[in-house]
Amino acid sequence: MPRRAGRVVSTLLVAVGLLLGTLLIAPALLGWERYVIVSGSMTGTYDRGSLVLDEVVPVASLKVGDVITYRPPAGSGPEGLVTHRIAAITHDRSGARLYRTKGDANAAADPWTFALRGPTQARVTVGVPKVGFAIAALSDRRWRMLIVGLPAALIALMSLSALWRDAGTEAARKPARAGA
Repeated sequence: MPRRAGRVVSTLLVAVGLLLGTLLIAPALLGWERYVIVSGSMTGTYDRGSLVLDEVVPVASLKVGDVITYRPPAGSGPEGLVTHRIAAITHDRSGARLYRTKGDANAAADPWTFALRGPTQARVTVGVPKVGFAIAALSDRRWRMLIVGLPAALIALMSLSALWRDAGTEAARKPARAGA
């Protein structure tokens, strides 16, 4: 019975590891970028802790209603990347496109407008609830050691247990030497 439980546990650990590995590698192979939602401004659409997968699209293809991940203009307030919905697209005097975004859970649009300088932009394709918490945990060394170290320790203990058991079985099978 303990042997069967060990197999079940190790199979589950391998399955979880493969799933996590797939979540980390597959998006990059498909050309998507991964971002973790860290605030509540998109609650209802992408809750805090969601993992969003963004495809890189030409800036010219963006339209009102698209959700993009971008860096707000310097001095606007937020320090990191923001994932918000495009609320308006206007043009400045030179004809360049200016964007105003809004978090779905926010009452008002963001107070800044901005231009996207590059030819491409990350646009949200899909969001996966709660998975971002696991991805974020991997950035903390303690959690990473637990996630990697605990399964490794369990596998090592099960292997040592099997070796110990096999050594005991072999010793019991050896005939006693006469006259020794």
